[in-house]
Amino acid sequence: MAPAADRPPGPPPPDRDAELEQLRSRVAALESVRSTRTARHRWKSFLAALLVVVGCVLVPLAAVAAWAASEVDDTERYVATVAPLASDPAVRAAAANRVTDAVMRHIHLPDLLEGAAPADRPRLEKALGALANPLEKAVRGFVHSKAEEVVSSAFFQRVWTDANRRIHGAIDKALTGGGGAVRINNQSVTVDLAPVVDQVKQRLVGEGMTVAARIPQVHTDITVLRSDKLGELKSGLGLLRIAGLWLPVLAALLIVGGVLLCAHPRRVLVAAVLGAALAMLVLGLALTVLREVYLNALPDSVSAPAAGAVYDALVRFLRTSVRRIVALAVVIALAAWLTGPGRRAAFVREAWRSGIRAVRATAARTGFSTGPVGPFVHRHRIWITWVLVAAAVVTYVLWSYPTGWVVLVIALVLVAAMAVVEFLDDPAAPRRQGRYPAVPPG
Repeated sequence: MAPAADRPPGPPPPDRDAELEQLRSRVAALESVRSTRTARHRWKSFLAALLVVVGCVLVPLAAVAAWAASEVDDTERYVATVAPLASDPAVRAAAANRVTDAVMRHIHLPDLLEGAAPADRPRLEKALGALANPLEKAVRGFVHSKAEEVVSSAFFQRVWTDANRRIHGAIDKALTGGGGAVRINNQSVTVDLAPVVDQVKQRLVGEGMTVAARIPQVHTDITVLRSDKLGELKSGLGLLRIAGLWLPVLAALLIVGGVLLCAHPRRVLVAAVLGAALAMLVLGLALTVLREVYLNALPDSVSAPAAGAVYDALVRFLRTSVRRIVALAVVIALAAWLTGPGRRAAFVREAWRSGIRAVRATAARTGFSTGPVGPFVHRHRIWITWVLVAAAVVTYVLWSYPTGWVVLVIALVLVAAMAVVEFLDDPAAPRRQGRYPAVPPG
């Protein structure tokens, strides 16, 4: 063994302080990267949440904007909104009362004696003085019955519908303070009933009340909308009309952007669409509350039942939008949840597949075979699924003013189509017995 002095020198002892410092610098670098990632993740999460919240808040505003734009710009939409009012009992009663009051202001009881003989007039005038009140009530009842006949006839419905179709252009002027058959006077939007008065006059003359022929042209109206803040309403509707096209798109883009920014897009998508549904339910509740506030603020000269019928007609399609968006949100939330990795969702999917496979096995025992269709569907199932989903989306987008029922029907048709795809998905090759000779093994 060589002496210690003759041994080659070994490596220098490690500098433990330097290694410790190096480890500390690495830990610090890792902590810095982790801190940076955490801060970035927090900012992305905050931004995603902000986008989703703003998008959900804009959803009801977008629905109102789209409703306002369609009512003002689409003639057929407006006619479909107001046409049922001609058959509403409350509106008919209010119109008949307004027409009756207008006609009775121009009928004087002494004029009813103009056809009597001169010798009989003093006696009749004396009797008329004693029977003034009962006779006036009788005449009013007669005039009111003729007014009810007019407003209950097809003539009134035709005049109402045709007039609203012709004056739809004046609606825009009315909302901006202009004139037309629909006009704004004293903080009210009114519809002139002069054609109805003329028709009542003709019927009164035809029934023998010739004095009605001397009634001049009478303009009376029925209130469609009344508000002390109608000027603000006009400005608001103008802004909503401008925003009717781009505000729904902006709300959708904000929600989609928030979903894509977050770390768990599926969960955020479910929360976002349910938040949009909740916002629309709040809008529906606000419409109900606003109806009561609006009716309570009406003066006594305005028929509350008729005003309620008009309000319900004007917001009917907006309430339809509420139900449609809520139904669409529920469908999207269910679809996102069922396609997720959760245990309950996996259980539902497996139960779905097992049930359809059991049906297919039962059909196979009776001689049914998918043939070459089964392997084809199995190979291209993903593409077929996306084509079906795209078809459902395109159908919804191209449908003019879809309702909540339309959304549910489209969803059910898509589910039925997916069930057919699951039923036809057979990876086994089709049997061709007797077509090719058997090849012995080896």
